[in-house]
Amino acid sequence: MATTSKASPRERLLDAAAELFYRKGVGVGTDALCRAAKVSKRSMYQLFASKDEVLAAALDRQGRTITALLRPPPEAQMTPRDRLLYVFERLEEETASTDYLGCPHLVTQIELKDPGHVASVVSARNKQQLADFFRAEAEQAGADDPETLARQLMLVYDGASARAGIKADALNGLAVDAAKALLHAAGIPVEAHQDASDSIHPATR
Repeated sequence: MATTSKASPRERLLDAAAELFYRKGVGVGTDALCRAAKVSKRSMYQLFASKDEVLAAALDRQGRTITALLRPPPEAQMTPRDRLLYVFERLEEETASTDYLGCPHLVTQIELKDPGHVASVVSARNKQQLADFFRAEAEQAGADDPETLARQLMLVYDGASARAGIKADALNGLAVDAAKALLHAAGIPVEAHQDASDSIHPATR
């Protein structure tokens, strides 16, 4: 994400952090971060206690952006089943971009290997929010075991984002198909207006 002279030093740091850490990893140094943000190290330390705090704040802001992208609009008239599938449809759209390198929260947790790190805590919280969304919608949809289904959907989501992020696989409907199969196995019926075959052998919507 490009920084602009109109943005505040804090916003420029968050923009640069989101870009650099995602593209080059959390090992990017403070000098490189400040240079990209066009902010002095003194200014950075006036705003944040450490580089780690900048990373955590950038991930927190990214989390809100990702949530807005993946979740259906509040005003959307959709069934719980469709709301669940909406997440995987949006994920597939995002992973089709050549710039996609995986879920930033998952990437950060794997790279840091420290669940107590401030950035890992932020990432874990964001991942839990997605899992909570899956569970709530699964319960509304009448799943036999909403908790297990939510965990299964998280496995599909994280696995799909990781595979697409390392360019090992183009999803092309695979994540949506897997999610639909899990919903079917969990006892969530296809709505009456949809073809019943959609629950097992769907086409990407």
